[in-house]
Amino acid sequence: MTHQVHIIGGGLAGSEAAWQLAEAGAKVRLSEMRGGGETTPAHHGDSLAELVCSNSFRSDDAERNAVGLLHAEMRALGSLIMAAADRHRVPAGSALAVDRDGFSAEVTERILAHPNIEVVRERVDALPAGPTIVATGPLTAMTLAQSIGAATGADALAFFDAIAPIVHRETIDMDICWMASRWDKGETKDYINCPMNREQYLAFHQGLLDGDKTEFKEWEQDTPYFEGCMPIEVAAARGVDTLRYGPMKPVGLDDPKTGRWPYAVVQLRQDNALGTLWNMVGFQTKLKHGEQVRLFRTIPGLERAEFARLGGLHRNTFINSPQLLDATLRLRTAPHIRFAGQITGCEGYVESAAIGLLAGRFAAAELRGETLAAPPLETALGALLGHITGGADASAYQPMNVNFGLFPPIEGRTKKADRKLLYTGRAKEALAEWLATVPPCAEGVGRGTMRSMVEG
Repeated sequence: MTHQVHIIGGGLAGSEAAWQLAEAGAKVRLSEMRGGGETTPAHHGDSLAELVCSNSFRSDDAERNAVGLLHAEMRALGSLIMAAADRHRVPAGSALAVDRDGFSAEVTERILAHPNIEVVRERVDALPAGPTIVATGPLTAMTLAQSIGAATGADALAFFDAIAPIVHRETIDMDICWMASRWDKGETKDYINCPMNREQYLAFHQGLLDGDKTEFKEWEQDTPYFEGCMPIEVAAARGVDTLRYGPMKPVGLDDPKTGRWPYAVVQLRQDNALGTLWNMVGFQTKLKHGEQVRLFRTIPGLERAEFARLGGLHRNTFINSPQLLDATLRLRTAPHIRFAGQITGCEGYVESAAIGLLAGRFAAAELRGETLAAPPLETALGALLGHITGGADASAYQPMNVNFGLFPPIEGRTKKADRKLLYTGRAKEALAEWLATVPPCAEGVGRGTMRSMVEG
């Protein structure tokens, strides 16, 4: 196969970009170093679109939540990632969580089966000369990172990301724990809740502070954490009650044994379709493995817990996108290169895939000799893209999840309770107008799909 676009990285962004290009008729070479004798500190296998942290795509509420709106917009544009997520979803209340193995297997199978995509298991050490999308994510190989640095003339920024442990369901003591969603939100009781009284919480908090932790190398000392994926012991160091207002918040969770809210609570969310694995929500950590087992078994209900995966810490890198990229994600100093996914400084599975989707569509339009206008800033896609490519302060650029703060303000006086509905309603209208100008892909994605979204 003679490729027209080279995509480096087979994560969520690279897979989505490859799919969008291939569906538009372009020939794609997708390079992924895992499976070719290489790996990363966070990955466990060589499947495409592997989920290395949580199995949650967060809220699926397209009426009142920015990430839920982004889900809907990506579905309207024929997203492979969203199609696979919908097919392999597991119970998680109003959130979209997936069976991580089934999800990545589906993406891998569909990418490998596409006649316009050639998957090559190889490490790419330098930026290619032809049309390229770099979607290597937060764990870009050092050789390629150096090539990117040479091309941009700027140092890569970096932060730390942490992974939460996963527990075998059969080892959780349900005589102590109970199933419930906060405020009973959602049709089913989707979370396992481990209650703590004040004495237990204070002892646990102190254990987090005193626990043996992964040490930093000298070059890592000044690297900041991303606020949305903060190691739990780092959050604990901010104050004794910080966790009770964060991942261990008991509000809205009535313990059936007492009829009252616990002093604090540890929640676990289903991690696979069989319901045999459960993720400790918000418990990403840099504690050493032995310390994790010892301390987490002091949590009521987890005294005999067996862990399918313990938490970990890895270094994430990203470029200063507002300074380096144009409005279609092209590198200003080398326009044949586009960037997509977490390396651009977006944060989150869905956000990474969304930027991959846009990079693929921008590249496909360019191959046709056309210019695809960016989605309106009033949409979730446009707001996220705008933040990455110019809306953020380049001098203090940090990773960001999609949120309504990235959208243009609603004009006039509005009730706070109505504001989210106004944002999402305006976004649907703006995306419908934009999609009317976007050429459909090979499967006819476009106006009809969006119409169902608006009418729904």
